[in-house]
Amino acid sequence: MTTDASHVLLEKKRPERLPQARRVFGLLAMMFVLACVLALSVSFGANPLPLRDVWRNVFHPDGSEAASIVWTLRVPRTVVGIVSGIAFGVAGALIQALTRNPLADPGILGVNAGAGFAITIGVGLFGVSGVTGYVWFSFLGAVIATVVVYAIGSSGRGSASPVTLVLAGVALAAVLTAFSTFMMLMDEETFRSLRNWGLGSLDRTSIPDTLAVLPFLVVGLVIACCLGGALNAVALGDDQAASLGASVTRTRVAGIAAVTLLAGGATALTGGMAFIGLMVPHVVRWFTGPDQRWIIAYTVLASPTVVLAADVIGRVVARPGEIEAGVLTALIGAPVLIALVRRRKAAGL
Repeated sequence: MTTDASHVLLEKKRPERLPQARRVFGLLAMMFVLACVLALSVSFGANPLPLRDVWRNVFHPDGSEAASIVWTLRVPRTVVGIVSGIAFGVAGALIQALTRNPLADPGILGVNAGAGFAITIGVGLFGVSGVTGYVWFSFLGAVIATVVVYAIGSSGRGSASPVTLVLAGVALAAVLTAFSTFMMLMDEETFRSLRNWGLGSLDRTSIPDTLAVLPFLVVGLVIACCLGGALNAVALGDDQAASLGASVTRTRVAGIAAVTLLAGGATALTGGMAFIGLMVPHVVRWFTGPDQRWIIAYTVLASPTVVLAADVIGRVVARPGEIEAGVLTALIGAPVLIALVRRRKAAGL
C-alpha cells in the first residue's frame, strides 16, 4: 500500500473514531453522574441526618436510629430506583426500536396500564398481595396489552404505523386505567394497598421483594443487549432487515418478551414510572445517534439517574412529607414531551 493511499485510508477512518471516542467518554461521564446521584439518594431524605452519621452507618452500622433510617429506608429505595429505572428505560428503548417510533414508551403504548390492570384483577379476584404476588399478573397484563395494541394498530390496510400504535396504546391505557380506578372506588377496603401504588413510589418495596423480581429483569436486560445489532437492521425496514440476514419475526418476538419482563417486573415493584421509557431513550439518542447498542448502554445509566434524582427532589422539597418519584418524573417528562413534539424532526431511529 502506498503512503498516499495510507493517508487516505486514515482520513476515512478518523471521522468514525472520533464519535466512538465521544460515546465512550459520554458513557464514563454518565457513570460518574449516576454515582453522584446514588450518593445523594443515600445522603438526603425527608428526615435530615448529618452526612457524617449517614456514611459512617453505611459502612459500619451501629444499631442507632440513623443506621435504621439508612438501611431500612434509603438504601432499599435507592436499589429499587436503580433497578426500576433501568427496566423502564430499556423497555422504552426497545419499544421505540421495534415500532420505529421515537415517541413510544411502555406508558404511551399501554404496557404499564395493562400490567397495572392485571394486578388490580389479581388483588380483587384472587386476593394476591405483595410484589411476589403482583409480578405474575403484571407480566400477563403487560404481554396482553402489547399484543392488543399491536393487533389494533395493524388492523386494516398495511402494517402498523407509529401513529396508529400510539393512538391504540393511549386509548387502551385510558380504558384500562378507568376500569382499575372504578374497581378501587367500588371496594376501597380491598384495594387499600393499591391506593397510592400506581403513583410510582420507591419506598414501598423491600430488598427481598426486589431480589424476587430481579432475575426476570436481568433476563430481559440480557435479551435487550443481545438484540442491539438486530434492532439496527429492523430500523431500516422489514425488507432491508431481511436482506441483511436479520430475522424480523424473531427479533420482534424476543423484543416483546424483553419488554414484558422489564416493564412488567418494574411495574410490580413501583406501580409505574411515567415518561422514563419515552424521555430518556429519546434524549440519549441525540448524543449516541441511531445505533441501538449505544442507546441501550446510555439508557441503562441515564434512566436510574433520572429516577433517583426525582426521588431525592421529592424527599427534600416536601419535608417532612414526600412527593412520589413517579409524580416528579411526569412533571419533568411532560415538558420534555412537548419539546419533542415541537421539534421539526424527531431524532431518527
